[in-house]
Amino acid sequence: MSNLVDQPGNIRPGEELDAAKLEPYLREKFPHAGGELKIRQYPSGHSNLTYAVRLGDEQFVLRRPPFGSKVKSAHDMGREFRVLAKLHGVYPPAPEVLFYCDDDGILGAPFYVMRPIRGVILRKSVPPDFNFTPQKVRELCVSLLDNLIRLHNVDYNAAGLADLGKPAGYLERQVRGWIKRYHNSKTHEYPAVEKIASWLQQNRPTTSRVSLIHNDYKFDNVILNAGNLTEIIGVLDWEMATIGDPLTDLGTTLAYWADPADPDELKQNLSDVTTQPGSLSRAEVAALYGEKTGADTSQMPFYLSFARFKLAVIVQQIFYRYSHGLTKDSRFATLPERVSALLEASLHCAQSKI
Repeated sequence: MSNLVDQPGNIRPGEELDAAKLEPYLREKFPHAGGELKIRQYPSGHSNLTYAVRLGDEQFVLRRPPFGSKVKSAHDMGREFRVLAKLHGVYPPAPEVLFYCDDDGILGAPFYVMRPIRGVILRKSVPPDFNFTPQKVRELCVSLLDNLIRLHNVDYNAAGLADLGKPAGYLERQVRGWIKRYHNSKTHEYPAVEKIASWLQQNRPTTSRVSLIHNDYKFDNVILNAGNLTEIIGVLDWEMATIGDPLTDLGTTLAYWADPADPDELKQNLSDVTTQPGSLSRAEVAALYGEKTGADTSQMPFYLSFARFKLAVIVQQIFYRYSHGLTKDSRFATLPERVSALLEASLHCAQSKI
């Protein structure tokens, strides 16, 4: 499976780093590194940008905010760095960070550097060499869930992360905040929005437990052991991590999960792993989480509806940047179709089940 190990590629136009300014800064950090500076970019990802950087024999990963972002609070590099600096020791799948730079004079924005985790990332499309039996697919699904539960069991107080979020009133703030974010980035009229917003506000559950949550936990944010694709060795993209209701985390995972009866316009944006023979259904994932944690998952339709709405807003924010010429990434041109599909799925879930 070594041929499936995630590899960086060419840098997308408009997302180049200023090597002339970055190189002397890195040489101060790595004074014994010889050789030339080489920079490549990891594929996928619509938010914070991730680069593979080599300086002689030194190899590391650099993370910076997207170009032209309107929502500064959503791309706080310093916050993400501080989370990982404390988390790696108690939750090893979190990357090991090396240093943080808040000098905008280097790359035009803050950034941080971390050690690479080499393994397999199953992005949207399953690679041709993914010859898993139904049993192995099931084991992978269970492994993904078990690792999420492991995160939710982290003692965030002992890890020094208690100030990461405010658990009291978490769900109320989240629902209100994401509705506001939608209106701040609105470019199209989507009739479903007001119906979803009203339903979420009227059907918000009472939070019974709080934990450390990732907030974007899905297959293409985890790294698998190339020698055993059912073993998770890394979890990426911690920009939205906080302290809150763990069922919102599960809801987000399920929002990326395809079921056979899902409409094609929704499936085309969900993980192909979850369409493989042997995959658990969304209902099975929710039930297994409840069985393993003792959590009451009877309100999962709310959490899934909210997660789909939140994802729609995130995609809408990205399209807002693109429509205003703040980013040139051609992948973003068709995002309104994805926003529409997610909003319709959110509304459907609110009116039926997960």
